Amino acid sequence: QVQLVESGGGLVQAGGSLRLSCAVSGPFFSRYVLGWFRQAPGKEREFLTSISWSGDSTNYATSVKGRFTISRDNAKNTGFLQMNSLKPEDTAVYYCAIGGPSYASVTYSDSRDYGYWGQGTQVTVSS
Repeated sequence: QVQLVESGGGLVQAGGSLRLSCAVSGPFFSRYVLGWFRQAPGKEREFLTSISWSGDSTNYATSVKGRFTISRDNAKNTGFLQMNSLKPEDTAVYYCAIGGPSYASVTYSDSRDYGYWGQGTQVTVSS
């Protein structure tokens, strides 16, 4: 069974940085697209960024482009989200997800393209 576990969330001041990790059990991680999403209270889940299985393609939402960086280490079955210049409006529960066809050099921004999700990690940015 595939399991995704996010870690690295917490409380940070505006302008600070956090690095989220997404540890994936099972042999599936290296084959699939990795995505990061977030959901703030009372709001819909929002796409942030995704990366292809090989890492050669990435895609970012306008709201985080230039501040957040997605990466992956297929040998360690782990994905990462480096978040810099954090703002209070970045406060949300952050989720990682994997999905898509095997070994496709694509990225996805639609949550429906992802079949496996983590439980989320809280990120709170104080002003």
